Amino acid sequence: MKVLLVDDAVFIRMSLKKILQDSKHDFTFVEASSGLEAIDKYKAYKPDLVIMDITMPEMDGITAVQKIKEVDANAKIIMCSSMGYQEKVVDAVTAGALDFIVKPYDPVKIMASIEKVMQL
Repeated sequence: MKVLLVDDAVFIRMSLKKILQDSKHDFTFVEASSGLEAIDKYKAYKPDLVIMDITMPEMDGITAVQKIKEVDANAKIIMCSSMGYQEKVVDAVTAGALDFIVKPYDPVKIMASIEKVMQL
């Protein structure tokens, strides 16, 4: 499964990648550090799943989700953000995200979210 990891923090992308690599699933990765880059990478690589941060420079994750959904209405996107941003869940789901995970990441919750979203 091809996963697009979108976060402006390299450490967060590395952490997510490590969690996914340690799972029983076979993932390949594409990375982006901004919402604008995420849209370009989505168009170029057509990933099966996007895991996207909300707060990023240039273009926030919610706007990027809206743009990706314009390109592919069936895009499977999980939003993520730090504690304290739970009010953004409604905005993320309204934009088209299928689930929402909170940092710091719990590997069990991440894998449960991925499995839930990929069954949709």
